[in-house]
Amino acid sequence: MRRMQLGARLRRLREAKGVSREDAGWRIRASESKISRMELGRVGFKERDIADLLTLYEVDDEERAALVALAHEANTPGWWQPYGDLLSSRFQYYLDLEAAPSLIRSYEIQFVPGLLQTEGYARAVIMLGHGDAGAAEIDRRVGLRMARKQLLTRPDPPRLWAVIDEAVLRRPIGGPQVMRAQIAALAQACELPGVRLQVVPFEAGGHAAAGGAFSILRFPDEELPDVVYIEHLTSALYLEKREDIDAYAAVVGRLFIEAEPPARTPEILHKALRALDE
Repeated sequence: MRRMQLGARLRRLREAKGVSREDAGWRIRASESKISRMELGRVGFKERDIADLLTLYEVDDEERAALVALAHEANTPGWWQPYGDLLSSRFQYYLDLEAAPSLIRSYEIQFVPGLLQTEGYARAVIMLGHGDAGAAEIDRRVGLRMARKQLLTRPDPPRLWAVIDEAVLRRPIGGPQVMRAQIAALAQACELPGVRLQVVPFEAGGHAAAGGAFSILRFPDEELPDVVYIEHLTSALYLEKREDIDAYAAVVGRLFIEAEPPARTPEILHKALRALDE
């Protein structure tokens, strides 16, 4: 979030001075694309680059000191650094984003959302994609996912509004015992004040998000745009253009209407538990 805040402020300073990205890149011995990545908060900030850009933008001493301090904060390693060797750069960026929003809206068609997974369920899901990894690596990957869950119980947690397809509850990931524990944990999560969970039942037929899973992150700083995150097998998309964000926001809005209301979720979860015993 600090990188995004600093990037947004650098962009406003550049635009106020009428400097092109190309000219700004030339000043720091870099390309126009690097300036774009800096302004989106997708790269770290070198102190020399920040100093050169602030000189180019004719920033006064007081604001300069504040922005340099923000750059230092932005370069502080993320909480996930001990697991960095396990993570792709695209997912490292997502973990940085996930630590900062005020609201996370998501849709899942196959798995329980990562922030709501139990240890047993997470282990089973991770084994699907990393079955050849050793036991120690699997344990670390599970530990990372469990560490992510602390986001929902910290003093000022983001709100999580998740919609899952009924198939998530019917697919026996890890076997019946693991699924019982996972569904019970979902019922407990529904009692958290910041968590709202809805289910799209099979009888609803097709729906607005049939294309696949996604998350929309909204940040407390009003100047920062929402970010849509879509994960693929070997890549990920981060959508920040207004038209893309609006399209996904409209889809998730329709999902909230088409899914069963949150008040019915505990009943649906208990029904899924009974189905496991049949």
